[in-house]
Amino acid sequence: MKVIYKKYFRTAALVWAGCFVLFLLANIFVLAPQRKDKKRIKRQLNEKKQMYRSILQATQEKNKIQLNEEVDLLRHKLNDFVTDYRDSANLTLDISEIAKEKNVSSFSIRTVGKREGSAIPNCNHIRENHIDISFTSGFNRFAAFLNALERYQPVIFVDKFTITRASYDNLGHRVRMDLAIFVRKQQDS
Repeated sequence: MKVIYKKYFRTAALVWAGCFVLFLLANIFVLAPQRKDKKRIKRQLNEKKQMYRSILQATQEKNKIQLNEEVDLLRHKLNDFVTDYRDSANLTLDISEIAKEKNVSSFSIRTVGKREGSAIPNCNHIRENHIDISFTSGFNRFAAFLNALERYQPVIFVDKFTITRASYDNLGHRVRMDLAIFVRKQQDS
């Protein structure tokens, strides 16, 4: 009787092992991709729900008012960094005036590149203008001039500067600066 039980146990074990392998392969090749699709669809559903909620909030009147206030605030902040294309010509005069106030000597200024400025990649509404200035001054006057430029509205970015040490006559160090400003493009009406 023991031999018959061993034969049945061996057959049952082989059937169970075969079924296990079959179910494992079915799980790997059939159910696993469906679980991935289920997760992807669930994620997309959550994104759509979030979009629906934000659209629903945006259509409410008080939220419209709040969003308009935020847009106005952001436009005001933008004006701290970007000048209008009509005012960009006056900027060189303002920089010259700052140089005169800070008593730098041998001051010269020139706009680099095209009058309308150079394009910024992936930007449809602003351009970048470069201005080269050179002057002679001591360190304290240079620092005061640089500080005044940094505090100017709209912001003037000091892209590069070089200082050449003065000779023995101590008339001041030669400074060259490359300034960058953002200019709002002229909109076609």
